[in-house]
Amino acid sequence: MSEFHQLSATSLQGQTVDFSDFENKVVLVVNTASKCGFTPQYEGLQALHEKYHEQGLVIIGFPCNQFGKQEPGDAKEIKEGCLINYGVSFLMMSKVDVNGEHAHPVFRYLKSELPGFITRKIKWNFTKFLIGKDGKAIKRYAPLTKPEQLESDIVTALSK
Repeated sequence: MSEFHQLSATSLQGQTVDFSDFENKVVLVVNTASKCGFTPQYEGLQALHEKYHEQGLVIIGFPCNQFGKQEPGDAKEIKEGCLINYGVSFLMMSKVDVNGEHAHPVFRYLKSELPGFITRKIKWNFTKFLIGKDGKAIKRYAPLTKPEQLESDIVTALSK
């Protein structure tokens, strides 16, 4: 089993999600925030989820308040904001740190596999990581990269 598939996280509903459940699925991990200039990307992420979920794409959002305090709410507020404002039905986890000594293990792993351009740190909200069916990290995308720009990479990963 890959290192990625050995990880787990807590959902917004407080349940443990074992990433072993995502073996043979393509996973897109995104650190999110509800009060960010990139927040409208939830729409694009939801569109990808609706289009490719049945083919094996799993999108996992991790709310994070480390960048400009743009995710100040608790789990209930985050869940309501995602659902009401963007109709999000993909998997949302509880709020985490993505950098620093308290960084969630998922992000420690992803940053070690796909370091950033100058630094390993995640620079802002809506940094995206694509993981293949085998649990290997494929590509890291900058916050400016819109979800629809990932579609060809997702299709390629799903076809392997």
